[in-house]
Order: sequence, then structure tokens, then C-alpha cells
Amino acid sequence: MDSKVFPLRIALGASWLLAAGAGFAIILNYQNASGHIGIPPQHWPAGARIPLDHDRATLVMFAHPQCPCTRASIEELNRLLARSHGKVAAQVLFFQPGKSPAGWTQTRLWQSAAAIPCVTVEADRDGEQARLFGAETSSYVLLYDTQGHLLFNGGITGGRGHAGDNAGESAVVSLLAGQESNVRQTPVFGCSLSGTCKASPEETAR
Repeated sequence: MDSKVFPLRIALGASWLLAAGAGFAIILNYQNASGHIGIPPQHWPAGARIPLDHDRATLVMFAHPQCPCTRASIEELNRLLARSHGKVAAQVLFFQPGKSPAGWTQTRLWQSAAAIPCVTVEADRDGEQARLFGAETSSYVLLYDTQGHLLFNGGITGGRGHAGDNAGESAVVSLLAGQESNVRQTPVFGCSLSGTCKASPEETAR
């Protein structure tokens, strides 16, 4: 082998490994990068358009209808509710810009949320309710007791688009079961509620 070729191959191989490592690091950082959490009301806000259930806990999730990361949160919500045995009233509010065309929110995410038994799904025009509850990131969840006291706020996935066991879901399940939980807030992973998400064709298909 040419003495000049071997060092060149080593250099090219090293460059490829560095590039691959850098790409992996970028992906990992993105998956673990949480979104902004606003200041949630410690008591159910008087101006809320959605009702507080006085017979069982109330869970509210705010979502962007085109956020691909939110698919995993909808899956986790389904699991969470199946484990709660009817002890919570759940609502999902999808952000809807004021000038958006009819049906803008009606994505696969909306359909998936609406397919979960006993979940109420509504559009949040211009993010009015999201602002009231301090929600800034898609997949943000708040849990209130029957008296309107905040029990939990945050995300119910362990990373962007990662379904599976996580601290947020476990905390909500424990609280609904009447057990103590040291976890009352977790990071939330998703797109900005009022921002622009690049939805995959699968999410936007209807």
C-alpha cells in the first residue's frame, strides 16, 4: 500500500467518527432539551373556560396539533388514564391560531387524543387558555384536585418523543391513587405552543 494512502485513510476514518459522534450528540441534546414552563396557577383560575370536576381530579394537557414530539405524550396519557381507573377527568386543548383555516387542528394527534376513552378534546383559540394556565410548551400537563388545588405540572414523557415509564406519569398515577409523591413538577418535552412545528406527513394526514 502506498505510504501516503494509509495515513489519508486513517485521517478520513477519524473525521467520519468525529462527524458521527457530533451528530449523535446533537440528536441526544435535542431529545433531552426540555421546553419552557410558565408559572402555573396554584388554584384553578376563575377565568378558565374548561370546567373543574368536583367529584374527581382534573387533568389538563395543552398540545400543539402539529408537534411530532407530542405523539408520545398522547400515548402516555392513554396509559396513565388506563391505570387511573376513572379517578380523573381529562381534557386536551390543542392550540389554534386565530386566523388558521377550518380544521387546522384536526391532525392525527387530535384524532388520537379524541380516541382515548373519556377524554374531552377542544381547540384553544389563540392559546387563551394556555396563557391562563401558564402553558408554553406542547404536552404540558396540569393536575388539580377536586378543590382546585394544583397537585402536579410538567411533562409525562422522559424525553422528546420518548414513550415509556417516566417520573411525570408515575407521579400523576401515585397522586390519583391517593399516595404521596415527592415529584410535583417535571420537565416538559415538545414544541412551543405558539410556535411553528414541522409536522410529519403522518401527523398532518386526516
